[in-house]
Amino acid sequence: MSGAATPAQESTLSAKDKEFQKAKSYLLTASTNTGINLYDHLSRVLSKVLDERPDNVVDIFEDISKDAKRTKFTSDVDTVQDKIDRSTEVALAQVQRKLFTKGGDEGEEDNVQDEEIETPLPNIMELAFYFEQAGIGLNREEIIRVWLAMKSLNDTSAFQHIRFWGKIFGTEQNYYVAEVEYREGDEEEEEEEEPEEAQDDEVVEKEVDEDGEEEEVEEDDTPKPDFKPPPTVPKEDNKTGANKKTYFVCNDPGKPWVKLPPVQPNQITISRQIKKFMTGRLDAPVVSYPPFPGNEANYLRAQIARISAGTHISPLGFYQFDEEEEEEEEGEGRDNFVENMDFEGIPVRELAEPGLGNWVHHVQHILPQGRCSWWNPVQKNEDDFEDDEEEEEREEPDEPEPEVGPPLLTPLAEDDEVAGMPAWTPALSSNLVPQFAIAVMHSNLWPGAHAFAFEKKFENIYVGCGHKYKSENYSPPPPPPIQEEFPSGPEITEAEDPTPEEEAALRAAQQEAAEAAEEMEEAEEEEDEDD
Repeated sequence: MSGAATPAQESTLSAKDKEFQKAKSYLLTASTNTGINLYDHLSRVLSKVLDERPDNVVDIFEDISKDAKRTKFTSDVDTVQDKIDRSTEVALAQVQRKLFTKGGDEGEEDNVQDEEIETPLPNIMELAFYFEQAGIGLNREEIIRVWLAMKSLNDTSAFQHIRFWGKIFGTEQNYYVAEVEYREGDEEEEEEEEPEEAQDDEVVEKEVDEDGEEEEVEEDDTPKPDFKPPPTVPKEDNKTGANKKTYFVCNDPGKPWVKLPPVQPNQITISRQIKKFMTGRLDAPVVSYPPFPGNEANYLRAQIARISAGTHISPLGFYQFDEEEEEEEEGEGRDNFVENMDFEGIPVRELAEPGLGNWVHHVQHILPQGRCSWWNPVQKNEDDFEDDEEEEEREEPDEPEPEVGPPLLTPLAEDDEVAGMPAWTPALSSNLVPQFAIAVMHSNLWPGAHAFAFEKKFENIYVGCGHKYKSENYSPPPPPPIQEEFPSGPEITEAEDPTPEEEAALRAAQQEAAEAAEEMEEAEEEEDEDD
């Protein structure tokens, strides 16, 4: 017998070959998404398994398959640099990259050097070095970025003075605050908003002008209340009081600086009654009770004014009052001082004494009214007077007592205690090497406010949430009590309605009285005729 296959066997082999070819063609079908077919993929996976021969292949077979797919991935872009990383860190790095680029042409290097000599920008790295000895402030990498950001701010405007005020933490973003002072005549003029009452009056006048004729208005007999709301306390002018300095903020160094608006007295008054965390968005609403008049930018500006008034301190003798202004402003609150050129410094040991007599406040105290200089709310205005008779009948209000606060350059020893603790805690930066230590002051009233002094140098900084210390938990003020009703009396007591019988009897009595009066008149007329 030969080994040749029978016709039946040949038909069976040909059927298996056809099925194998169909199966292989199916496995070679490429995916419409990736362009990879299953045949080649299985070949690569099995080759990798046979080459590496890992243990428990059946347990990690899916991972090997994923790795094989990952190696065959091809990016749509040509190079790695073309890929866009949308992470926040990379986006912030791209923004801050501009801080490290030097502007200007090479030919202008001499002018740039001259400007750097005359710039009001302080040496923040040197000041941060002293704060670092006391364990406060920002890290070096962050303070370098802040320094470069303040340099870019200083290059855009003409400032007489600029300094890093501090950092305020927020729930979403943080605030970096720069304190500046414009040169004379260089500050941008702000558009003052007209009050709503004046706008309403203008609308009425326009309506009268459009008609061309003045219409006689009928007198309204409705009684009008004599109550007048208390006058609105005006804000202090720029470069005076709480608005003496101007503040810029940004969320991160490299992002644009935003100028904060001037602070209003009512904003400071309400900020003392509420406690809100910053969000990091200047346009965020401040939802509180009592209602705050403004958004987060106004609330941030009010907190900056309060912190500056309570925590900005300097060594005794560093500042002094001008002798010429002292004679003119004798008996009045002085708000200007000059640097003492003869100041030789105070020993560090004396600055760190618990008596606090060698430190003074160099920012004006904010009165309960919300201003540094008291404004008299009882002021006579000719427009408020109507008639002479009404003026005589109207009782003149009592003259209020002016609010008085501690004057400038008041020693810290006169500060009130905070929950049984002194308002400040003095310390040396190091007790191990005291000959090279610096004096540091920590505020207990505003946690996060610090100051240092060494020889003829000193600086203040604030790093915190912008909240004042309270020994008890914060509780919002309760709403005002319900207004009492007018005391009841016979003049306003309502009587019960009469019954129909009582009304009929009253009419009858009135008719009889009228008839009797007529008879009396007729009798008198007859008597006159007889006479």
